[in-house]
Amino acid sequence: MWSFFSRNPSKEFGYEILEQLTGTEEYMLWKLHKGKKKGYSEPVSVFILDAKTSGNDTQIELAKAALKRLKTLRHPNILTYIDSLETEKCLYLVTEYVEPLQFYLNSCATDYPKSKQQKELFIAWGLFQVVRGLTFLNNDVNLQHNSICLGNILVNTAGEWKLGGFENATPSSQINSLPIKILPSFEKYDPPEKVDSSKLKFATKWSADMWGLGCLIWEVFNGSLKSSSSLKILGNIPKLLTSVYCELVGANPSSRPNPSEVLVICRKPGGYFNNDLVECLLFLEEIQIKESNEKTQFFNKLPLLLESFPENLARHKVLPQLINAFEFGNAGATILTPLFKLGSLLTEEEYQKRIVPCVVKLFSSPDRATRVRLLQQLEHFSAHLLPVTVNDNIFPHILSGFTDSNPVIREHTVKSIISLAPKLNYNNLNVEVLKHFARLQSKDEQGGIRTNTTVCLGKVASYFHPQIRQKVLVSAFTRALRDPFPPARVGGILAFAATQQYYLLNQISHQILPALCVLTGDPEREVRDQAFKVVKGFLSKLEKVSEDPSLRECMEADVNANASPNVTDMASTWAGWAVSAVTSKFYKSQSSQISDQSPALPASTEGPPATSNPISCDTIPETSHELRRTSYTESTDESVQWGDMNELSLSSKNLVDDKGDGDGDGWDVQDDWAPIETVEQDSFGPSMTTARSKDSVLM
Repeated sequence: MWSFFSRNPSKEFGYEILEQLTGTEEYMLWKLHKGKKKGYSEPVSVFILDAKTSGNDTQIELAKAALKRLKTLRHPNILTYIDSLETEKCLYLVTEYVEPLQFYLNSCATDYPKSKQQKELFIAWGLFQVVRGLTFLNNDVNLQHNSICLGNILVNTAGEWKLGGFENATPSSQINSLPIKILPSFEKYDPPEKVDSSKLKFATKWSADMWGLGCLIWEVFNGSLKSSSSLKILGNIPKLLTSVYCELVGANPSSRPNPSEVLVICRKPGGYFNNDLVECLLFLEEIQIKESNEKTQFFNKLPLLLESFPENLARHKVLPQLINAFEFGNAGATILTPLFKLGSLLTEEEYQKRIVPCVVKLFSSPDRATRVRLLQQLEHFSAHLLPVTVNDNIFPHILSGFTDSNPVIREHTVKSIISLAPKLNYNNLNVEVLKHFARLQSKDEQGGIRTNTTVCLGKVASYFHPQIRQKVLVSAFTRALRDPFPPARVGGILAFAATQQYYLLNQISHQILPALCVLTGDPEREVRDQAFKVVKGFLSKLEKVSEDPSLRECMEADVNANASPNVTDMASTWAGWAVSAVTSKFYKSQSSQISDQSPALPASTEGPPATSNPISCDTIPETSHELRRTSYTESTDESVQWGDMNELSLSSKNLVDDKGDGDGDGWDVQDDWAPIETVEQDSFGPSMTTARSKDSVLM
């Protein structure tokens, strides 16, 4: 029983009290400490008033009154109350984690080194929040704060400004008697009517706080206020704010505007609050009532706006709003680009917790536009996906894209394997992926998709099981050499060159070189040029072994090697291919609305150039170029020139009617590899222009 009455309540307090933030004593009755809830890592702020140290009953009563008001006031721009504890010795107030505004302003030079614009946006958004908070206090709750100044504004981790310091707050009914402030540092913020009582009859329920708002604006731009006479000097106050500021610090209380009027004036075109950050955050707050076309326009322009936003606001304010919009606001696929851009600011743990669940949910969406957007953005988030998440939650939905009737989705599905291959398990990679690759390479009506399948197969070759790799690669690339689509033949040639370390010397001499030599007489100059270069490389390899048989082991060292960091890096050197079977023009017009019908569009592919150097066991072509749809012309450059292929089709003059199976027994995995079908004869463009492009290279 006695132990019950002798307990120390502070020891049972559910929060750990950490170091004190110094420099706040001038404006606070409390001592501000960092803290956290016991057993959790989430930070909080703990305000402590020591009854014995203060030795002033008035201070204790004011602190208790402030705590009571804060407990009952709930508003986004007022300090958020969490918990409190009162003992004989101390008064504890726990709130969301905040720091004094003065700390933020002093560190702005290091927080926003990129541009002055970030600091300006941070201040504009902060002042907007203060005015909005005062609108709530003065007009809705009928309270006067009476102590608005730099020392009573606190900033949370999201960069939001919060009203604190409610020790001097009074009901609006007491406008004719301003409170006496205990701390002498507040005297310089007293409005003129406190000195000249004759002006009190003109006071309004907001006049005292509007004077305080004027003092706050002056301090934000000019530093700590020494005396009220300094308010006459504008200093660094922006021109967009000067007219409003002058009204706020007017000697006549009745001339000071209502805070709601300040919001209206400053949000007009050309007003101080009329900027991208304020408009963006307000749109996100109201996104539930926005029309779908408004949401689409907003999310399309948001990625560019994010460049100028302060990082803490983007990470802790914009990103949570985007996630909420995704989960509850039916935001659609347009939210993906800004979502992934902001995701780059997160730690790995935060990314797994906040972004990955959104990705998994989106992959299960039946909406085609969403699927295309996800596949297009895959390279930006695939590194954060855990293998178990990929195999169990994502890959089953990706499989359907291989058989989709729309070539855009098929093409992006093929490309997605480049990013996902390192995370796929044995069955998904060596069975499921190869089964669909076999069908696409041999039967897809789009020549570009057939080519891209060959390209992607070469890029992920290092991840296949060695036995599967031995069984598949030669047969698959040999099949590509007989494709009637010229870029597909080029892709097959370069794929052989890029994966040369995976072939036995007997395979090179008996299977690969005979297939390549046929293309030295190909109707297309580009195909012939690449065939000659790669043939020379393989011949050089054989010649070296012939001269020095001890090199055979070195040449065949990687044939049975499993995927390793070095092998992956080597594969990526040839793999800077931007494979795109449908033009960017088509994407811009169709990506947000994909029909079930496959558009009769020409295909495009990309591939890296082969080098003129002989191929050795430790060298791989490193130059990456882009092949898009253009007409075909002879290249005068010694290296491969990848240009745009606009409106490419096949004609009878250039059609290669070759149905041979190329001795590709290993390519017939699961009996799904079939000979290439004869392609319908169309008109083939007379020329192909060449142009280098690195903008769309996928590394």
